[in-house]
Amino acid sequence: MIDKLLEKRLDGLLTTGGVEILKGGKKGLEKESLRIDTNGSLAQTPHPHEWGAPLTHPYITTDYSEALPELITPAFSEMHKTIDFLEQTHRFLYQHLSSDELLWAASMPCAVSDDTSIPIARYGTSNNGKMKHIYRVGLDWRYGRKMQAIAGVHFNYSLPQKLWPIYQELEKSKAPEQEFINESYFSLIRNFKRLGWMVPFLFGSSPAVCKSFLAGRTTRFKQHQHGTYYLPHATSLRMSDIGYKNKNQSSLVVSYDSLNDYCASLETALRTPYPEYEAIGLHNDGSRIQLSTSVLQIENEYYSFIRPKRTGQSGERSSTSLKSRGVEYVEIRALDLNCLSSTGVDIEQLFFLEAFLIFCLLEESPLLTQSELGEIEYNELTVALRGHEPNLKLVEQSRRRTIKSWSLEICQRMLPICEALDALSVNRDYSIALNKQIHAIQFPESLPAAKILNELLRTQQPFQTYAMNISKNYAVQFRDSPARGDFSQDFSRLAEVSRSDQEKLENAEGGSLKEYIEKYLAN
Repeated sequence: MIDKLLEKRLDGLLTTGGVEILKGGKKGLEKESLRIDTNGSLAQTPHPHEWGAPLTHPYITTDYSEALPELITPAFSEMHKTIDFLEQTHRFLYQHLSSDELLWAASMPCAVSDDTSIPIARYGTSNNGKMKHIYRVGLDWRYGRKMQAIAGVHFNYSLPQKLWPIYQELEKSKAPEQEFINESYFSLIRNFKRLGWMVPFLFGSSPAVCKSFLAGRTTRFKQHQHGTYYLPHATSLRMSDIGYKNKNQSSLVVSYDSLNDYCASLETALRTPYPEYEAIGLHNDGSRIQLSTSVLQIENEYYSFIRPKRTGQSGERSSTSLKSRGVEYVEIRALDLNCLSSTGVDIEQLFFLEAFLIFCLLEESPLLTQSELGEIEYNELTVALRGHEPNLKLVEQSRRRTIKSWSLEICQRMLPICEALDALSVNRDYSIALNKQIHAIQFPESLPAAKILNELLRTQQPFQTYAMNISKNYAVQFRDSPARGDFSQDFSRLAEVSRSDQEKLENAEGGSLKEYIEKYLAN
């Protein structure tokens, strides 16, 4: 029996606040791409000087590797502005990128000979820059570099500010506003944990990998052409146990009951020694190789489909900013790079995701039990490896149900949310995005992972060739159409400012690196 709480809450919001009450949430993106040469090998050159300093640039940084740029958009109320900013950023990058380099269009890396071919990102000689580098060296010692070279898209979303006082009154909450906002975001997060398998199911784009990535772990995979391995019904190998489902973190239990419990469980992991990491130690040949020997070096090391976030201050840990100022937005981390889009993500995905997040907020959200956490883990991994298998069944509250019926039910319950978001708009973007996914669920061969795999099999191409060809096509598109003049000028100025800001940090700093790290971990 379907609970009616969502309908009651939605009706209350629309009656009290009007159809505009759900509109205007802020949407931002963080998009990673490997930088490669024209042979398909990982670029060994430094982060391009003309892009600016990754330590201090607000929109162009690096993730794990010097060859893994991360593009960050501001959070806009209008989705098309978010997408336009990302597209213009790509055009700027290609204006200032060597003609023998380009961006890899797929999530899973290819032609990676070994870990040493993946250069770890560097951020200069300031204590902050050195600490960022050491954290990444620690990831290498803990997990290896190949996993860190996987690329994805993060979707950042905050609900409209005008919604909160009306929603709080409807919920009859007497808590301080930020406390109510925190509780509401954690309700959303718990439901996203329950239902987040929808993201790789609908948008997964990594059903195949190169042999070099698997390093001999090919037993359960099927071979296609030379050097390509795949699973016939996989959606997102990026989100599987060969990607981000890390065995070292499998025993780590993070609470989503409340903001305080969430922060406390992460802080416990930051303080708890882990024997394997203690055996590695903090130094090797006189160089610092980890920030700590605990289960986590910093909070960001914990990988989850979704995170609560608060914009941090300089030198502030993420849990410190959350505890002191509360949840500001959520970060959705389950999106593969969409190979079928030149920017790695298309706007219809984001329209669907925004409506899905509002659904997760308004749906009833009891606390997660231990058995339910086990079901979530099972569903996430099953969908990553077998999500498009005919008649696949997932687990919901100890009972089996088909992924098709469950996902269609969720989409049907999202329909009034999409209609409200589309009210007063001639485009009906949200309803169109939802209907596209309903059609794809009914005809799963139209889902991205299935389309990619069918193309590989139809054309008899190795994955390396397929991804390389589309990467080159996108590079031509961006090079042939540079960023708008005003955008290009702004980004050239930002690059210069970022280099100056990094230099100022390096010249003004006092104190030892050891003291800086200890202070950061203690705050």
